[in-house]
Amino acid sequence: MDYKSAGVDIEAGYKSVELMKEHVKKTMRPEVLGGLGGFSGAFSMKKIKEMEDPVLLSGTDGVGTKLQIAFLMDKHDTIGIDCVAMCVNDVACAGGEPLFFLDYIACGKNEPEKIAEIVKGVADGCVMAGSTLIGGETAEHPGLMPEDEYDVAGFAVGVVDRKDLITGNDIKAGDALVGIASSGVHSNGFSLVRKVFEMTKESLNTYYDELGETLGEALIRPTRIYVNALKNVKEAGIKVKGCSHITGGGFYENIPRMLPDGVAVKINKDSYPIPPIFALLQQKGGIDDKMMYNTYNMGLGMVVAVNKADADAAIKAIEQAGDKAYVVGEVIKGNKEVELV
Repeated sequence: MDYKSAGVDIEAGYKSVELMKEHVKKTMRPEVLGGLGGFSGAFSMKKIKEMEDPVLLSGTDGVGTKLQIAFLMDKHDTIGIDCVAMCVNDVACAGGEPLFFLDYIACGKNEPEKIAEIVKGVADGCVMAGSTLIGGETAEHPGLMPEDEYDVAGFAVGVVDRKDLITGNDIKAGDALVGIASSGVHSNGFSLVRKVFEMTKESLNTYYDELGETLGEALIRPTRIYVNALKNVKEAGIKVKGCSHITGGGFYENIPRMLPDGVAVKINKDSYPIPPIFALLQQKGGIDDKMMYNTYNMGLGMVVAVNKADADAAIKAIEQAGDKAYVVGEVIKGNKEVELV
């Protein structure tokens, strides 16, 4: 009897590490101390000491049941981007710069090439966010998970000078809401997606004229990372008063999280283009508008509040980072309600 006969292949683990090294190397920041393979990741705080009052920020999340799309399509090189995005966008939402990231992959069977593909996506996401993939863990769970399935989660640490922390406390009636476009469904609401569409290879390979692509291509598209967009706004000298990452819970749950007492928001649904995947999902599932906006990002992955006079400059700064942005509404008097018109 040995460990391999019990379902854990140690040699496959070694191979996975070797295959992922090339991807991890491209994420290295100068603050990283030591190399890959230690028991912990070391990150110098020397540069952070230059801040007046540094505040550490953290975020952790996974990809959820979007993983089933990756399993059926046998496409594993972008799911790691989703994992990074879900974490670093939360850090950026508070005004922070993501410094480093750790991933955790649990699998039924360690297939080194597949694990390396997942980690490639994680590394790609870290490069987009300017964050270092400083460590991680791949755990083989024979008997607990099917051999061809895995789960992936991540943890991000960032920093912000307290004076630059985005709290929402200064939001007032008359402020503009700027929405930053999403790439589609992102990584939330897939339990409902999987009820609306049959989850088979044939279904995901079906081409829809209204999408201009297959259903699988539309659903697997990775979550946008908004770190550079928000960084550009800050560097343009524009104060972001509040920021909401539109994830699970859609508009109705996430936007109120940035609002202080005494204000609400009014959003114009026709002020920006909604990706066609949402219309298809709503029509096929017979889902009402309230549920759609209470579940999905509906084409806006991030909503920020700025002074009305700064809205155009904020949009210009966001678009210079490669994202699309729109004035989508305004802050009004109220009690943290979301009004869609």
